Amino acid sequence: MERSGLSTTADHQSGLVDHFARNEAHSSGVSWAAVIAGAFVAAALWLILLVLGTGMGLSAVSPWSNSGASASTIGKGGIVWLIIIQIIASGLGGYLAGRLRTKWATIHTDEVYFRDTAHGFLAWSVGLVVTAAFLASAATSMVAAAAQQTSSISTSSGSVGAQEDNSNAYFIDTLFRSRTSSLDRPDAQLRSETNLIFATALSHGHLSDADHTYLARQVAAKTGLDEATAEQRVSEVFAEMQSAAETARKAAAHFSLWLFVSLLIGAFCASYAATIGGRERDHVQLI
Repeated sequence: MERSGLSTTADHQSGLVDHFARNEAHSSGVSWAAVIAGAFVAAALWLILLVLGTGMGLSAVSPWSNSGASASTIGKGGIVWLIIIQIIASGLGGYLAGRLRTKWATIHTDEVYFRDTAHGFLAWSVGLVVTAAFLASAATSMVAAAAQQTSSISTSSGSVGAQEDNSNAYFIDTLFRSRTSSLDRPDAQLRSETNLIFATALSHGHLSDADHTYLARQVAAKTGLDEATAEQRVSEVFAEMQSAAETARKAAAHFSLWLFVSLLIGAFCASYAATIGGRERDHVQLI
């Protein structure tokens, strides 16, 4: 009896092992070929629609006053177009990732739904990385070309105001400031030094009294204004620069938040579209 009981238990366990072995697939649950295909389609479509939106935005802008769309309208339209791009590109990429994946046999419906959702999310993630890498490479190339062009122009012009781009340039300039203002001083050198002073002041949040007095003296010497009027002009220009920097900061923060929202919408659309594509893939009838 004991042997019969042991034999029955062993046979039952062996049957369970065979059952699990038959239900376990020999391939991975991720069809990477489908994911990569959907990702590249999403990235390519995103870039195409981005170029289209840029063209429409530039065509709506006019250099003449009271003509063409306003800056706020262009900004709102750009945000809406960015969301539309994510919906279209991510949705199509996710749909292809779900439709092109391998059909899973003997898998529960809930597991199939989860895998389709994961395929769409993976396609969106890979497409986002590909697009970010492309844009970063393009931006790096443009910045390098602009820096090389600027360097060549500065070298060919032989301007005295060409300075090394380092954090100590401002402090080095303070060593050679004169109490008197010279009218023979080159404008390029004065503008370069003034730009560095304002950049340092904006990073610190205020213009020091010494810098304010020095700039007012230089402005008075160059423009013929009295020192009181020159000091007022320096204060007004710095206040305008602070306002412009604050506006740019708010615009960058606003754009970043909406970009985050559009990316979340894109992830959802890709995941949901993948479930639609996967469902249609499983319903294909053999002929």
